[in-house]
Amino acid sequence: MDPDTVFVFGLVLGVLSIPAVVSAISDGRAPRVASVVLIIAGAMVLYAISEKPSGYAIEDIPAVVSSVVNSMI
Repeated sequence: MDPDTVFVFGLVLGVLSIPAVVSAISDGRAPRVASVVLIIAGAMVLYAISEKPSGYAIEDIPAVVSSVVNSMI
């Protein structure tokens, strides 16, 4: 899989797991599954960064996301 695709999937998983963590904490439950998903998302982002020699600059992220979405459509 392309590092850009792994990076975008990791970002999406990370963003989607944050509300689950907040919800679990506010309900007084342990955020087990959400924490595991957040760790997996972080691992995906770190893998993508390590596989791409130049890395990802903050200003490049929207272009990377749009190119991955366009390639899937």
